[in-house]
Amino acid sequence: MNVGFIGLGIMGKPMSLNVQKAGNTVYAYDYHMERAEELIAAGGVTCSSGKEVAERADVIITMLQNSPNVEGALFDEGGVAEGLSAGKAVIDMSSIAPLASRDFAERLEKLGVDFLDAPVSGGEPKAIDGTIAVMVGGKPEVFAKYEELLKTMSSTVTLVGGVGAGNITKLANQMIVAINIAAISEAYSLAKKAGVDPENVYQAIRSGLAGSTVMDQKSEKIFKGDFTPGFRIELHIKDLQNALDTSHGVNVSAPFTSLAMEVMQSLKVNGHAKDDHSGIAEWYEMVNNFKLQ
Repeated sequence: MNVGFIGLGIMGKPMSLNVQKAGNTVYAYDYHMERAEELIAAGGVTCSSGKEVAERADVIITMLQNSPNVEGALFDEGGVAEGLSAGKAVIDMSSIAPLASRDFAERLEKLGVDFLDAPVSGGEPKAIDGTIAVMVGGKPEVFAKYEELLKTMSSTVTLVGGVGAGNITKLANQMIVAINIAAISEAYSLAKKAGVDPENVYQAIRSGLAGSTVMDQKSEKIFKGDFTPGFRIELHIKDLQNALDTSHGVNVSAPFTSLAMEVMQSLKVNGHAKDDHSGIAEWYEMVNNFKLQ
């Protein structure tokens, strides 16, 4: 399959490499084309614009930061929409506002182009080894056509509903992840202040009811004080803002998400916006005047 890929960042680059390694030909574009070096070495092809990507590919994947970025990549001058023709498809794997996904789908449908919103979970390590989870919104027949393509990047691919449902599911995921990181950071802070090694606490409880993938993936970073980004705090703030806007739009109260958001905002103000979201632990270190390491 000829696959277009727009966005070769922390997640997009390894995802595009997995698509290429699966035997497809990837036609890629990014504002920072130096990111494409590994893809070129693997046999991928670079393009000069989103329009050229759409002209050369049968299906175009976008993996960008937020709704305005996706809209620009699709509909700005020289964007994907200018190169599309009826029968092609766009799969947006970015994490964006659900209403934006529905708007993009309606605009593309007028061109005879199918649309799936298919945000992912798992962070950079799982993007590299091809085991991210993909949650998809769209028509069942369109999902069936591209399910195998999505599986080249993932361990699970789930159709959760119509267009926009993928991003609703991703917002739920991001709410749970943020609150989970905050919970383990708070618990480790209690342990440390009470004179118990947080690493021993982790080993003792990881297989019990409190254990989680978040705990397994993020505890080591917290214990080492290594907040090199796999998923940046500033991006999680974006997701939580979308989650809160959507929650309020459907009359759902989300107090713990609001608290996690304020913790991350505080970290952003203090210069930690580009840290990994496990850096929530740094907020507990600041307010409690100690180090977890």
